[in-house]
Amino acid sequence: MEALRPCVVQVSGGEPLMRGDVVEIVRSIKHGSTLPYTILVSNWSHMTREKYLALREAGIDQFSVSLDFPDQRHDDFRVYPGLYSHLEDLIPQLAKLGHDDIVLNSCITSENLGEIEAIADKAREWGVNLCYSAYSARRTGCRDYFPGSAEQLAELNARLDRVEQLRDATNWIVNSRSTLDATRQYFAGGGRPGCKAGLRFLVVTAGGELQPCSMQFQRYELEERERMIAEFTAGNRCDECYVSIRSYLDKSFPRLLWENVSGFLSVKSARS
Repeated sequence: MEALRPCVVQVSGGEPLMRGDVVEIVRSIKHGSTLPYTILVSNWSHMTREKYLALREAGIDQFSVSLDFPDQRHDDFRVYPGLYSHLEDLIPQLAKLGHDDIVLNSCITSENLGEIEAIADKAREWGVNLCYSAYSARRTGCRDYFPGSAEQLAELNARLDRVEQLRDATNWIVNSRSTLDATRQYFAGGGRPGCKAGLRFLVVTAGGELQPCSMQFQRYELEERERMIAEFTAGNRCDECYVSIRSYLDKSFPRLLWENVSGFLSVKSARS
């Protein structure tokens, strides 16, 4: 934290809630400050009301919860029986506390294309926000879930068009229009060049080493970040993901600032 001085930190895994010291980790990241903005990415299989409140107190600003289907099919896809029922019970309870810090993360795949609007409806029903992300075959080694056929792309575009029509001043769908447009382009082109992994974002492993991203496994010591940028980022030609972190950091700072400030003001105006 002292060396990198990030403005945003994402705590993820694996499953971070399996660590008994996750609250202490978050507390060390925040160190009593408002920065960095800190996000916990989890499937919530180990989340409880008590753990949620402890993590909020330690400094988590946003809880990102994976949701692939708006019903028990989520269990089958995640190979985790009972997970959806747990989410269906716990998330609305915690949303009613009014902290507005829970975001469903729905990764678009060929399997759940037909559920794009239904997942948006489920987020609204539970009283939480929603962020769409894009499937990457690089993470799993399986391209079967990548929606790239003409029929799949037509369905993707039609359903995202309808999602855009659902969007209102409460802005519970947090993706900007430019991000959704870039997601369409990623699937249509079979990839998206120009990634700045290692420069604009990076991974710190549990052992304290640096990786350019979670899907590139070259590792560097903390003091070798400049070498990582020179060796990896400068020649990086990978175009195989459009994950949420990248979707934000591909943008120029002025555009990122405008989208986030204007979105924040529209939310505050609608809720005040």
